[in-house]
Amino acid sequence: MDLKEIQNLIKFVAKSGANEVKLEMDDVKITIRTGSDETTIVQQVPMQAAPVMQQQVPSQQAPVAQAQETSAANSQAANEDSKYITIKSPIIGTFYRKPSPDKPVFVEVGTDIKEGDVLCVIEAMKLFNEIESEISGKIVKVLVDDSSPVEFDQPLFLVDPS
Repeated sequence: MDLKEIQNLIKFVAKSGANEVKLEMDDVKITIRTGSDETTIVQQVPMQAAPVMQQQVPSQQAPVAQAQETSAANSQAANEDSKYITIKSPIIGTFYRKPSPDKPVFVEVGTDIKEGDVLCVIEAMKLFNEIESEISGKIVKVLVDDSSPVEFDQPLFLVDPS
């Protein structure tokens, strides 16, 4: 496409009342935008083929080995956690471990809990909802940081029921 054809295209777009026209051909990309008093931006970009990626076998083996170690560690942790019961969030909101900033936390790791004990508070729309335990056992792990947002059905605590 030569300069004369581009100028004719600009005039045609300006008369047509269109705000923007994009034209892509084999090796040329043109965008014409018209404003209230002006015709702007003519962009001619030669299209290039994507570079061919070379495979580097030694550098790819290390991440694969690392990923296998990570997945093995995750599956081992999942096996250890499978004997525990997960207490999940019944609502969306902000998780708090204390009833107020100057009070102690409801439960710590190692705390024995009974059914009905308050474990935390979740704030939703300026309402503070006490989350009570539905099981008895011992808190093994707190899975959420204090004052952080939680989603519905997000794990909050791991409890050892034995």
